[in-house]
Amino acid sequence: MIRIRPARNEDRPAVWNIIKAVIAGGDTYVFDPKAPEDEMLAYWFAPDKHVYVAVMPQEPPAESDNFSVDAGGGLRDAVSDARPDADGHNEKVVGTFWLKPNQPGLGDHVCNAAYMVSPEAHGKGIGRKMGEFSFDEARRLGFTAMQFNFVVASNTAAVRLWQSLGLRIIGTVPNAFRHRQNGPTDAYIMYREL
Repeated sequence: MIRIRPARNEDRPAVWNIIKAVIAGGDTYVFDPKAPEDEMLAYWFAPDKHVYVAVMPQEPPAESDNFSVDAGGGLRDAVSDARPDADGHNEKVVGTFWLKPNQPGLGDHVCNAAYMVSPEAHGKGIGRKMGEFSFDEARRLGFTAMQFNFVVASNTAAVRLWQSLGLRIIGTVPNAFRHRQNGPTDAYIMYREL
């Protein structure tokens, strides 16, 4: 079962692991694939943002399964991203998103957002669940509309998801994204009323 809650300070390492994995491909976000952790976490957790995480319950592995070998040949804790919830059960952060005003002052009634799902959790409905939750949460925070300023056109899974949740493409910025494999790629501006 997917649960969404406000991000806590102890979620930062798991959020960083998601960000790092998502931007590494250079195919969906404008961030430098080699952006450092401190820079990305400062951006993601900036004071003007409401940050959330999607978590799923995770049973702790058997004692003999607690460690795995990392890329450098060393041991790492296999449940390092699993954290006990309020009831003492392990939960794993599998997605994150933030909400903030799209513009200051007289434009602050329109919400902007960004979403990332752990690559290992793709196909489990986490993006949809975060999207649905975020629209309700944005309304609760007083926003009247949602605008995504930069959805890479070649990210067809995201475009289809947002369209299925009521966002429509209201503009195209030609060749706005330097896709790592495809070269110059359009970006969409997407919008829906809340």
